[in-house]
Amino acid sequence: MSRSRLSRLGWAMLAAPALAAATPAAGQVLLNDPMIPSAPIEPSDPLVGLPMPGATSADYRAHLLWNLRAGLNVAALQCQFSPYLRTVDNYNGVLAHHSKELAAAYRTLEAYFRRTAGAAGPRRFDDYSTQTYNNFSTLQAQYGFCQTAARIGEEALFRRKGELGQLATERMRVLRNSLQPAYESFSFARMPIRLSTFTLTVDCSQLPRRERRACERGTR
Repeated sequence: MSRSRLSRLGWAMLAAPALAAATPAAGQVLLNDPMIPSAPIEPSDPLVGLPMPGATSADYRAHLLWNLRAGLNVAALQCQFSPYLRTVDNYNGVLAHHSKELAAAYRTLEAYFRRTAGAAGPRRFDDYSTQTYNNFSTLQAQYGFCQTAARIGEEALFRRKGELGQLATERMRVLRNSLQPAYESFSFARMPIRLSTFTLTVDCSQLPRRERRACERGTR
């Protein structure tokens, strides 16, 4: 499924699994967890996603939740190179477990765009969804993003129904920051290598006379 089709999926994405299930396993793609800034975030923080002019506090909460869902969706599409992350299984599980909360966020956003854009509301919502997906797409930071999204997806599955918005508040900052390239923190210490001096001793005495003389001349 290409990202170009994502904007046309709309509400249907909440009703059906995103992709075929991946191999059940657990793991990570980086040897060490990258140092990614993480802290709770306000729903109205610009880091969450696109601008929401005229949004209410309820609109911003839906916006935050929808961006978290979009990030996990993009991870399900982009991170299948490592089945051990289980981003597909996690995303499908999140859709099923938190379906009511996600449906409420969808309705809130739909009402926001209808209120602020009138008849163009559906198209504006579609554009918003497309840009939101695109803003989670990454190549240079793919490993860090995939590992972070996989962790968040796992956490979401263990949250009680109705608590996905709280998880979004806690984890959206680190998900956004994971879109910056991260590298392994492990490296070999660059210690200088000291070589001891040595003298090569050649025994010429066992050679025939001519070779012995040449050998002796060469070692002087």
